[in-house]
This record gives sequence, structure tokens and C-alpha cells, in this order.
Amino acid sequence: LSINYVASFSDGFYGFYKSTYKTRDGQTRLLASTHFEPTAARTAFPCFDEPSFKANYTIKIRREEQHIAISNMPKVKTLQLGSNLFEDHFAETVKMSTYLVAFIISDFQSISGTTSSGIVVSVYTNPEKLTQAHYALEVAVKILEFYEQYFGISYPLPKQDLVAVPDFQSGAMENWGLTTYRETSLLYDPEASSASDKLWVTMVIGHELAHQWFGNLVTMEWWNDLWLNEGFARYMEFISVDATYPELQVNDHLLDTCFAAMGRDAMNSSRPISSRAENPAQIKEMFDTVSYDKGACVLHMLRNFLTEEVFRNGIIRYLKKHSYKNAKNKDLWDSLANVRNTEQKKKVCFVLHCSQYDYYFSEHFDVAKIMDTWTVQKGLPLIIVEQNGKRIKIRQERFLKGIFPDDPQFLWYIPLTYITSHSKNIGRHLMKNHSDTIELEEGISWVKFNVDMNGYYIVHYEGNGWDNIIKLLNENHTLFSYKDRANLIHNAFQLVSAGRLSLDRALDLTRYLQHETSNIVLLKGLGCLEVIYRMMERRNISDVTESLKWYILQYFKPVIDKQTWSDEGSVSQRMLRSDLLELACDLQYLPCIQKANELFSKWMESGAKISNIPSDVLGTVYSVGAKTAAGWNFLLDRYKVSISAAEQRKIYSALASSKDVSKLTRLLELGMEGDIIKIQDLPSVIYSVSTNPAGQRLAWDFVKKNWSRLLEKFPLGSFSIRIIIVGTTSQFSSKQELEEVKLFFQSVKEEVSQLRAPQIALENIEKNIRWLERNVAVLRKWLLEN
Repeated sequence: LSINYVASFSDGFYGFYKSTYKTRDGQTRLLASTHFEPTAARTAFPCFDEPSFKANYTIKIRREEQHIAISNMPKVKTLQLGSNLFEDHFAETVKMSTYLVAFIISDFQSISGTTSSGIVVSVYTNPEKLTQAHYALEVAVKILEFYEQYFGISYPLPKQDLVAVPDFQSGAMENWGLTTYRETSLLYDPEASSASDKLWVTMVIGHELAHQWFGNLVTMEWWNDLWLNEGFARYMEFISVDATYPELQVNDHLLDTCFAAMGRDAMNSSRPISSRAENPAQIKEMFDTVSYDKGACVLHMLRNFLTEEVFRNGIIRYLKKHSYKNAKNKDLWDSLANVRNTEQKKKVCFVLHCSQYDYYFSEHFDVAKIMDTWTVQKGLPLIIVEQNGKRIKIRQERFLKGIFPDDPQFLWYIPLTYITSHSKNIGRHLMKNHSDTIELEEGISWVKFNVDMNGYYIVHYEGNGWDNIIKLLNENHTLFSYKDRANLIHNAFQLVSAGRLSLDRALDLTRYLQHETSNIVLLKGLGCLEVIYRMMERRNISDVTESLKWYILQYFKPVIDKQTWSDEGSVSQRMLRSDLLELACDLQYLPCIQKANELFSKWMESGAKISNIPSDVLGTVYSVGAKTAAGWNFLLDRYKVSISAAEQRKIYSALASSKDVSKLTRLLELGMEGDIIKIQDLPSVIYSVSTNPAGQRLAWDFVKKNWSRLLEKFPLGSFSIRIIIVGTTSQFSSKQELEEVKLFFQSVKEEVSQLRAPQIALENIEKNIRWLERNVAVLRKWLLEN
């Protein structure tokens, strides 16, 4: 069958579309690039555009001399067809799904390296940014080598290209052999990229290269199991970066990934990991926190439960068995279950004190049965613990932040872990019923469940359980690991949101933080206090806002004053510095504002020629500088000429923090025009304005007014539309705002009826209203006493 066809470049960011960038001297350069996932290959060539249809592709591209063409496979020859017309022929691809086909025509330049197994790795970027490509090349070579060794399966193509595309809607895309990235996800500029920017670039590359096996070699049969691609790639980021860049301490950030997933999963509007998706908008909505973050956290729990060895051998078996084919949830569980043979039992028992592990290999141990409770039902479990001497009673129910009718149908098979006042080893118990009892050998004074937060569940300690924990933290917080301490803080504030624990108890728990030395735990504790502060500030509850501001600054003054304005220290120290100084300046802490102003003024006086501002504090300094009209305008001019995407992101965040509504209006208009600020950044600009109390109403009114224009720029169901809907409304907390948002969604019902985002937005506002009704008086009283 031979089909001749003609098509225009797609509008927007899907299909075969046009992108541009500006050179230093102001010329606009064109390129054309593809992004087909999930359903846009059909807009570029006729095809059966579904993941289960796989084929081999042979691609030929005609171009002019000033351009290069790249595709999934290496170029095998070039024919000259005219004085300025060339035809590049590419090698035939391996068997793959349509959404992984890719080609780019540009004037980009590249740098290259080779892995120990001979794969040529190249990073392509606009020529003026080539110096920012070196870190990505180093990371890609290292991580590709790691995956070949970890999976025991050779990377099947001769090359791997990584391309920084100037106009790109998502973070990155795993096209086989030609991965594409937003510039902020690939380029690293030591002058402007902070420690968290470096971590981000490393993890995104780890994610896309993991897909070369999970997703490309073995593809989900249909989009309902997208998590088999995305949850795995998200989890492999942690495994690969931990192995190749241990100094980045990446496992500390797995906690944040699971905190984010739980926040989403504690809402009634959540969905199962594996859920129905039938039209393009619903399929796009599958690319969310549940597929990525919850998928990764459930895999982490499973790996912890089965042991690293069984887990790794199981996924190798899965990849080998289904190579160049498609798979479903069940295929993964079967591969993991089959690994647990007799030999394995001997090895694992040796490690695991087999008496506790009888359930591990009993006839009733059914991986699929256990894991289905995590993937085909939505939500997350709450474990309620009642401890009495040596007997621990436990019950499970669904954890929800709203008031919903009791729903007894939810039951999880939960691999529980716990430590006690007397334990030498971690206790383990597989909970299969709504209630259960654990009998210990001796009486204990305390118990803590979910050791190091390796499990995906919330724990509530009944009776005097929380009192014991608060007392222990005050007396000797190092009894618990830093991950356990972060987990306790997280659980306490989640339980407050669900009305299970009074706010004063959660706040009492944070009192010990003045002795805390772990950066991760400090950030978690401060984060919880900051969320409350922002809510008070937005609702304009001025007495409480001022008291809480004063409390945070007094309480954390020693750790704030200890921060240096530099780029020194470990990754977690650098990230604490960024967050802490940003918060301190935001809370109007005078020494912070003075230092930031001093750095900004010197930089501005030099005409931005010399950067004396360390990259970790760049965002803070820009935000303080943007508070004056002169500073704001200077930053906007700097934005126009900056060739660092990392710096530009920090600039538009700073511009969005201005208290001047006319400036914020101008910023939104620039985002909509798409000339100075690219359209790809518009959703982030709208969101940044909405998180500023002075811009919250403005951002929401802007979205309502420009709704149809926004839908022309971003497809329904896309991450961009989601951040616009959920992001701009997530700070609302009054009944009037709830009604207004409801009315708006009713007015655009035809467009949004199949989307989850409006339900999430409305449930968020309801949750905020309830939180305020329950907690403002308690908070006011606690602050007076403390």
C-alpha cells in the first residue's frame, strides 16, 4: 500500500511542528521537530496510531544545505538532488510503536561521546548554547552504561541523541534513539543553574533513558496501563542517579515524590493507577501524579517488600520476555512471582530471618493479588494503631481529606514495617484484613510504623501514641531516622487536614525542629508551616499571619542566620539554603532583604555584565530586586537577552512576585503574546502569578477571560491545561470563590465534562474551606501560647 499525502506543520507542540529561537543578534531561526505521544503521529503520517501496533520505519528527509536532519536511527547516506537540496536516508528502525518515531530539521550543533559498549551519545542544541551541553553528555553516557548493566540487556540502537528543543510543552520525550527535552531539562549553565536545577537535569535524563527499556522495548498494551512506562521510568530515575551520582543524594527526594502522590490520592477525585482512558483528552490526563509519582512509590514499596534481588530479577525477566512487544499489569506481576523459586528462598531467608517471612513464599503469596489492591483501586490506606503493652491492634480504612460516606469496600494488602522501643530488627507484617493484631514478645513503650517511609500509607496513633512520639522527639529525636522524622511530620499535618488530629498537636510536634540537623526534615517542617502561613496571608487573616511570620522567623532564626550566600556545601545544604533564604526574604526578614538588595544593586549597576550572585540564591535575589519598578524592568530586559533557560525561569518567577498589579498584568500579556516569553512558559507564568497574593484574583480572571484562546494553544487534558485549571484555583478558600469556580466550569461544561481537573480544583477549594473552619481558632490560640 503506498500513500502520497501532504500536510501542514501542526500548530502548538504536538505532531510535526515548527519551533523558533532567537540568536544573540536578534535573528529568528526556524526548526521543525516532532512530538507524537500519545496520539499525534497520525497528524504527521498515515498510521494505526496505537501503542500495540508496532512496525519498522525507514525515514528519508529532504532539506536545504544550511540544515541538518536527525531521526531515531543514524544517517546512512545523503543524496544531492539540486543546488541546495539534499536527501538524508536513515537506517531502518527496530520494531516500535508510532508514538516513538521522531525527526528534527534544524541548524543545531552537537557534542558527542561514546559509552563503553560503543554507543555514540550526542547532545544537540542551538549553537550559542553548546557550552551548556557538556553536563548532559556526561550524565547520558554514565546512565546509559548503568542501565545496560542493571537490566542485563544491551541498548539495541547504535546511537542515542539528546536534543534541547526551544518550544516544548512537557519536560522531555523518550523517542527511541532521539530523546527530546525542554531546555531547562537538558542544559546546565554553571553561572545560573542552582543545585536543584542540576538534580532536575540529571533525573530527567535518567527518566528518558530508562524509557529506552521501559516503554520503548516493552510498551504498555493500551494507555490505561501508562504507569508501566511512567511509574517505572520515574522510579528508575532514583535507582540510576543514586548509582551514578551518589553525591546528589537523590533518595532523599523520593520522600517528596511520595508526599506529592499521597496529597493527590487523599482526594476523592483521585483515580486508580490503572484506569480507563478512551479519547485523546482522557489519555493526555493519564500523564499525571498518579501514573508517575504514585507508580514510583508503589514500586518502591514492592522492591522493599520483595528485596532488591527478587525485584531486579523479576523486572529483567519481564523485559526479556516482552521485548519488542506489549504488556499489561498482569505480565509484570507474573514475572515477579516466577522469580521466587526455591533457590531464591534460601538466599532471601538468609537475609530476612525466615520466621517472620513465612508468608513470603507460602502458597498464598500472590503478587498479583497484593498489587491489584494498589493499582486497580484508587486512594491510599490509613493505618490506625492502638498499642497496649505487647499487643498492637491495627485497623485500615481509606484515607480521605474530605467528608464522604464510609466506604467499607476498600481493602489493601499492606506490607507493614515497624520499629519499637525494644526492637533490634525491623518488624514486618502483611496486613490482609480490615483489622488485625500484632503480638510482640515483650511490652514496649512506643511503636513507629512505616520505617523510613518505604510504604505507601498514612499512620495514625490512637490513645497516647502521638503524645509519646512528640515526647520522644523532644527528648532525643535521633531515635528515629531522618526519613522517619520527615514521615512523622508529614503524617501529622495530613491527619490535621483530614480532621483526625488537632492542629495544636501537629504544631507541638514541630517544636523539636530547633534541634534538627537534617536538611530534608527541616525543609519538610518549614514547608508545612509555610503552607499554613500562605493560607492565612491569602485570606487576609492579618493577626494570625503576623504571629505566624514572627514565630517562624524567631524559631528558625539560628538556622537562617547560619546560611551563607554562596554555592558551597552538599546538594541538600544548597537546596536548604535556596528555600530558606527565599522564605526568609518573603517573610520580610531584614538581614535577608538587605543582603539580596546589595547583591542585586551591584549586578544591576554593572549592567548584568558581571554576575556576583551565586546560582543557589539567584531566584531569591531576583525576587527581592523585582519589588522596585526599576528592578522589575531591568529583569525583563535581562530576560530578553539571556541565553540560559534556567536563568529565564528564575526571572519570570521573580517578575511574578511583584506586588504591582499593572506589572503582573503586563507579565500575563507577554506570556499570551508568546514573543518575548515563549508560549510553552505561559502556564507556569499564570501559576506563578496566582501563587502571589497580589496576583491570585488577577490570574483567575485572566484564565476565565482568555479560556478559548488558552484552548487554542494547549490541548484539553494536557499538563498545561491542568496546571492552568488546578494551579490558579488551588489557593481559593471561601464559599464565594467555590461558587464562582463552579459557575465557570458549568459555563464551559462541553469542553471540560470528560476531564478530572475541574473535580480536583473544586475538591481542593472545599478542603481549604474546611481546614480554615476547623483550624483558625486553634492556630490563633496556639500562637498566643507559643
